[in-house]
Amino acid sequence: QVHLEESGGGLVQTGGSLTLSCAASGIILSHYAVGWYRQLSGQGRELIASISNGGAVRDYAASVTGRFTITRDNTQNKVFLQMSSLKPEDSGVYQCFQYDSGSSYMGRPANWGQGTQVTVSS
Repeated sequence: QVHLEESGGGLVQTGGSLTLSCAASGIILSHYAVGWYRQLSGQGRELIASISNGGAVRDYAASVTGRFTITRDNTQNKVFLQMSSLKPEDSGVYQCFQYDSGSSYMGRPANWGQGTQVTVSS
């Protein structure tokens, strides 16, 4: 069974930093592109970052460009999301997911985690 599990969410002040982790099991994650979604209160899911299987290609939503960084460590079967300069409007549930391709441009989401809550105080 493929399982993805996020960790690292919590409460942080405006302007602070937080790093989320996503651990995968039941899959060789290095074969696949991975990404992060978030769902803000009252909003739909937003794709905020993706990274190719080898880590060479990374893409970000305009709302997080320059503040968030997606990385991966294929030796640990993990993907990370480093967040800085956090704002209250970043508050929401963050989910990692695995594409069905090594490229986010060629693939679709295939498996995802249950999510971790990030809350940024005013």
